[in-house]
Amino acid sequence: MNREAYMKLIEEISLNAWPSHKIELYDGWLIRFSHNYTHRTNSVQQVGASSIPVEEKVAYCEAMYANYHTPAIFKISPLLDPAFDRMLEERGYEIQHTTEVMTMDLKKLNAYEPLSVEYEYYGRNSGLPSSIYYPDETIVQLRDRITEEWINSLFRLNGTSNPTLRRIVPSMFKAIPKETIVASVEIDGRTVAVGLGILDRGHVGLYAIYVDASCRRKGLGRCICSSILSEAKKKGAEHAYLQVVKGNVHAKHLYTTLGYEDFYTYWFRAKNVTGTQNEIS
Repeated sequence: MNREAYMKLIEEISLNAWPSHKIELYDGWLIRFSHNYTHRTNSVQQVGASSIPVEEKVAYCEAMYANYHTPAIFKISPLLDPAFDRMLEERGYEIQHTTEVMTMDLKKLNAYEPLSVEYEYYGRNSGLPSSIYYPDETIVQLRDRITEEWINSLFRLNGTSNPTLRRIVPSMFKAIPKETIVASVEIDGRTVAVGLGILDRGHVGLYAIYVDASCRRKGLGRCICSSILSEAKKKGAEHAYLQVVKGNVHAKHLYTTLGYEDFYTYWFRAKNVTGTQNEIS
């Protein structure tokens, strides 16, 4: 598969992995809206051929987002004609949330090896987690479904307190159409780290990697990621991908040590975006 074709595949499975609250397909463009939870789920993404003049389409999208009381945001990837990015710049759109996509052949995975696994995670119907024990006394719990408890822990770790988001985001997680690997770490009965793996067509995507501020630089993120990726290999995944915001040095270092390599970069063009957005990794 050539570079462009593989880029298209990663873009497609990324869309599958993280549904929006509302989606409209408009002449080859996806208009996504999620009350500003993330840039990815609250932006326009081009997925097909167009027949309507681009200026008319941009105006339509601006009107749609105005109805939602939020600025229009457009995702810009290397797959697009650079002229579209220039046009948005001329209309006053600024670059925001530059994101680096990293990929890995799982044969090259440099996972943190556990001491033991309490019992096999896959093939169970009990709903109980597997326990992965690491040398530093970290225990990663793995489940095959997203629970309300896990989502509430994620909200606490990423600082989501808006009542609207706390109401709609759980439905977005539940709308994920693909198989999931759900990870967490507890200390004294309190969840201090979470992560999510989403499987699709021989790939596993890493999402929602969060560690409590009081527990950072202790290897919890490495344990979470290693557990998800190793489990994905057991399930037949051969490749991995993730998206990390440019400038997140510590996360980038972790992913590089696991075996990920840079693939491509995308960004968003937006006008006057207000408020803080929580970006799912």
